[in-house]
Amino acid sequence: MAPEDIEKLLTRTMPFGKHQGTTIAALPANYLHWFAREGFPPGEIGRLLQLMFEIDHNGLRGLLAPLRR
Repeated sequence: MAPEDIEKLLTRTMPFGKHQGTTIAALPANYLHWFAREGFPPGEIGRLLQLMFEIDHNGLRGLLAPLRR
């Protein structure tokens, strides 16, 4: 994880699927868990989804709140 990845979680949006247009940091936990079970997509979006899953899974989602604009 690089420091700029945290900013990307707050600014990048899902490019596809049920939650298209939602920022990665705002995705519901059950959606992140689905990707963890089924497999994360390749590339940067998959890496960011995996990072957000780890943040959520470890109960650290609240740490992102002060960083939101």
